[in-house]
Amino acid sequence: MTFSVVGRSPDGRGTGVAVASKFLAVGSAVPAARHGVGALATQSYANTLYKRDGLALLQQGHDAAATVQTLVQADEGRATRQVGVVDAHGRAVSWTGDACHAWAGGVTGEGYAIQGNILVGPQVVEAMETAWLDGSSLPLPERLLASLGAGDRTGGDRRGRQSAALLVVADSGGYTEGDDLAYDLRVDDHADPVPELVRLLALHHVYFDAPEEGAMLALEGDLGAEVAGLLAALGHPDLDSWAGVENYELRVRADRIDPFVLDRLREAAARA
Repeated sequence: MTFSVVGRSPDGRGTGVAVASKFLAVGSAVPAARHGVGALATQSYANTLYKRDGLALLQQGHDAAATVQTLVQADEGRATRQVGVVDAHGRAVSWTGDACHAWAGGVTGEGYAIQGNILVGPQVVEAMETAWLDGSSLPLPERLLASLGAGDRTGGDRRGRQSAALLVVADSGGYTEGDDLAYDLRVDDHADPVPELVRLLALHHVYFDAPEEGAMLALEGDLGAEVAGLLAALGHPDLDSWAGVENYELRVRADRIDPFVLDRLREAAARA
């Protein structure tokens, strides 16, 4: 009932899953990932315990093939399952049970596993694989969504569209230092969820990307006075206060301002 791509960045610094389906909140059921361990997608009458047990097997040192073999052998419902796994070394396996609804199948290569069921045909996973291979220069989140988008444009789930999700773990982490969760974006119920997921990824970059240190502007002289005046007009005592309210706190540095944040501050004051 789903199509997905599980992938690893060439440098091994990131691993993740992108998935779409005619299914409510597919991101709550299908993807799982842990940095330094691997990632997987469980679908087609998904056994969500595969997420917990699969990551545990990978963390214990099982490779992708051994992990999939152990999962399906222990599952009495294996004939209706589909699973894709990429381990920490980029080894990949996609497995489809013989009772999955047609069309169902998958493709794999170094660092990726692509699979789907109830698809319009094999051209969906073929298009996803081509987009994945062509996107080798893209950052991992964009590469995963490029592959997912290719499958969506080729027809995707033959029942229609409803939800999509992106999950990426990385050594750069996310909002909190020490957390490996870099991206966790979900479109739970939408007429065109994959393009909406692309829009959310762009917003994620706006709020959570670190500023370019070399581009930061010193808050002194005329600029310092301007920023102080803008903040006063908005009723904030300092930049940290305003940035926290607007969710730009990860883009703020002491005594310096990101040009992007400066533009947003000017726009906010102009609207006030």
